[in-house]
Amino acid sequence: MPDDRERLIRDLFVAYLAGNRQQVADAMADDFRFTSPFDDDLDKAAYFERCWKDAGWIARHEIERIVVRGDEAFVTYLCLATDGRSFRNTEFFTFAGGKVRRIEVYFGAAWQDGRFLPQPR
Repeated sequence: MPDDRERLIRDLFVAYLAGNRQQVADAMADDFRFTSPFDDDLDKAAYFERCWKDAGWIARHEIERIVVRGDEAFVTYLCLATDGRSFRNTEFFTFAGGKVRRIEVYFGAAWQDGRFLPQPR
C-alpha cells in the first residue's frame, strides 16, 4: 500500500507538469482540501480556480524524498521555474479511499548551486 501512495504522488507531479487537470482531479477525494502559505483550506473547486491557472510557470520538479506512513506522506522536492528560479518545498499528503484527501504545502527558500539563498524579511 505505501508503494501505491508513492506512485500516486509521483503520477500527480507528472500530471501537473503535463497540464493534465483531469488526472489530477480524478486523484483527489470529493472532500479534498488544500492549504499553503498563500491558501487556507481550499476545496477542490477553489484549488483549481486559484492554483491551477498558474501551473505553467514550473519547468520541472526533482523529487528528493517521499516518506509514506499509513494514510500520510511527506514529499520534499526541488522546483525549477521556467524563468530559472528554484526553491524547495515539502508537502504533506493525507489519503482516504485510495485518493488524496488533503495537501498541505510548506514553501522553502530559494535554492541555488546547492545552497539556500537568504530571503527578504
